[in-house]
Amino acid sequence: MAIYLVGDVQGCYVELQQVLDQANFDPQHDELWLTGDLVARGPDSLATLRFLKSLGSVAKPVLGNHDLHLLAIWEGFKKPHKKDLLEPLLEASDAPELIEWLAQQPLLRKLPDSNAYMSHAGIAPQWDVETAIKQAAYVQSCLQRDRRYYLGIMYGNNPAAWNQAEDAEQRFRYSVNALTRMRYCTSSGDLEFTHKEHPDHNPDNGLYPWFELDGNLGETEWVIGHWATLDGNCSNPNVYALDTGCVWGGYMTLLRWQDKKIFRVPSIKRAG
Repeated sequence: MAIYLVGDVQGCYVELQQVLDQANFDPQHDELWLTGDLVARGPDSLATLRFLKSLGSVAKPVLGNHDLHLLAIWEGFKKPHKKDLLEPLLEASDAPELIEWLAQQPLLRKLPDSNAYMSHAGIAPQWDVETAIKQAAYVQSCLQRDRRYYLGIMYGNNPAAWNQAEDAEQRFRYSVNALTRMRYCTSSGDLEFTHKEHPDHNPDNGLYPWFELDGNLGETEWVIGHWATLDGNCSNPNVYALDTGCVWGGYMTLLRWQDKKIFRVPSIKRAG
């Protein structure tokens, strides 16, 4: 069995199929792990979710910020943006089943037989691994227990620091932000959400990529998506950044975990 990990699909169903074909992915024997943001902005979120749901236990995604936003749209807290191209999914006859399948997915997974983890954005510098695991499970349990309530309090940038989370709602929001939205942090590890550029282009503003601050990464490996401007290049060798911006005209990137071989196909936007 091979474990394949793919970066943010974001509805780019055709490119997902192409990169799986390139790697000779076999759902009878292999697993497909996904870094989150399965939907939105790409042309076919509906086909993407239908395919992944059809794989059953072979597909092992984590939730990204766009996935959580879709759940909030479904529950009526947000209106879909036209640029997200979600109308075919939201209007599909099997949308309830697809949304429910998506809502059951966790925010963090541990890869088998290794000290390696996958989450959409990474691990907060103010957490150790045990806290990250605990808080990811906490968020998942909240969404299973009272999805409407917790999706309703999910949005917002505060608290920026873990030690400033004073109640259950704030711990929930911080955990969602750390696991699905984080890129840059202050020197003390506080979360910052304005900047998205590549670290080489980041002005000297007292911000640092989270993976340059995190002390957990000497002992663990982390697989992430979310940060497309990294283009798969990360200054920390223990971080595998797999979002290479397919939906923006970049590439769909797939990593075979056992030998770390990379498979990559161009976006239809690029190829066209």
